[in-house]
Amino acid sequence: MKLLQAATKIISKYLAIWIVLLSVIAYLLPGLFIPIQSLTGAGLGTIFLLMGMSLSTDKLLQVIRRPKFALIGVGLKWTMTVFVSIVIAYLFFSKEAEIATGIILAGTVPSGTSANIYTFIAGGEVALSITMATMDTFISPLLTPTFVQMFAGQFIPIAFLPLFLNILYIVFLPLLVGLFLQWKWTEKVEGIKPYTSVLSQLALFVVILSVISNAQQSLAANIAVLPIIFLAVTLQVCIPMAGGYVVAKALKVREVNARAILFHTGICNTALAATLAMEHVSSLAAVPAVANMVVNLTVGAAVASLFEIKFKLGDEKASLHEK
Repeated sequence: MKLLQAATKIISKYLAIWIVLLSVIAYLLPGLFIPIQSLTGAGLGTIFLLMGMSLSTDKLLQVIRRPKFALIGVGLKWTMTVFVSIVIAYLFFSKEAEIATGIILAGTVPSGTSANIYTFIAGGEVALSITMATMDTFISPLLTPTFVQMFAGQFIPIAFLPLFLNILYIVFLPLLVGLFLQWKWTEKVEGIKPYTSVLSQLALFVVILSVISNAQQSLAANIAVLPIIFLAVTLQVCIPMAGGYVVAKALKVREVNARAILFHTGICNTALAATLAMEHVSSLAAVPAVANMVVNLTVGAAVASLFEIKFKLGDEKASLHEK
């Protein structure tokens, strides 16, 4: 048990480093991961299944009874994050249709599961983070294909229905199954809950290895464009992240909730975006999503660590003041 707890802590604490390391390995040795290249959808489905199983209904009900902050976060995600992604796609890649489509797709998917982890590390309101992620998950089957068809369709024809059904199968149904399992077999699921976070991260590792090994040839063929792609996706992550926090504070949202909104608006489920890009566009369209994945996890980890230090310093000052 202690060994498992130690492994969980190492994986969670150094998540960004693991992501970068696995990305490099998958790029350099893609042949090793051929057996798991078909497991991308299954890996993502597992993450959403575990999300459904781990949701705290009591905390969710508390947030639902006061939905103001959740609506602010979700509203910012589907306006500011989407708008920034579209502008960046048109500014940087108006002549590279597949890359532009990948940029737009990376900004029009639900928030990433790591947003919940980083909210926890940063001392933010985790219940709010999970509620916003759940709301995202329920509305994304409609909004993602709509935005992609509306804006990326200017570059490449995108069929709405296949994209809608794919998101439904990968995201919506596993989440509902997870919620059903928690309701039907509460005691058994309670025994699994402590491990859902690390299991989700391991499933994410499978997705990363699968996506990058699949996209390796496209990455290698377009290596000269990668610096521009990384610049574009860094702006795509940082602008909504900073904007979400600033707008939340301007609306007098409490600090813990503002931190949750910050990660929600900045971190998208780019593993899902990469999977959808490969299945509906091309492996080249998955490249921006892969780059965004590396950037949002790295930036997210750095921001969460800064808030964690600030959070601890605040506690120390408060305790000194009490003495």
